[in-house]
Amino acid sequence: MITPGAGPRPGREFIRPGGPPPGVEIVRPGEPHRGAEFVHPGGAQFVYRGRAFERVRSEPFVYPPGWGYRRWAAGAFLPPVFLVEDYWYSDWDLIGLPPPPPDYQWVRYGPDLLLVDLTTGEVIDVVYDVFY
Repeated sequence: MITPGAGPRPGREFIRPGGPPPGVEIVRPGEPHRGAEFVHPGGAQFVYRGRAFERVRSEPFVYPPGWGYRRWAAGAFLPPVFLVEDYWYSDWDLIGLPPPPPDYQWVRYGPDLLLVDLTTGEVIDVVYDVFY
């Protein structure tokens, strides 16, 4: 029997068992992500804050054991394994990104750059598809 009004309480986020954690968006290949802004899908540019920038050709990204690609979103918390200098991206100025504030860092995760609070691991900003 179904109780009227049963379901998640207002103000609480409903999470399906086995689904992604809050703040992480899983995107299937070929599907646009929420808020996607494409200059030319698969082209040589990425968009950040309404401006187009040239994508960066780089060596393939090597994930630590047990990790693979996922799209992070602002508000998520990056695991400590990614908060070390090996994943920091210091050439943010060459591609037109703003400098990270003190105790924050641009962190590369696959083709994306994440602005992360190094003290908490919180993702503050995300730039998708920077690298190819």
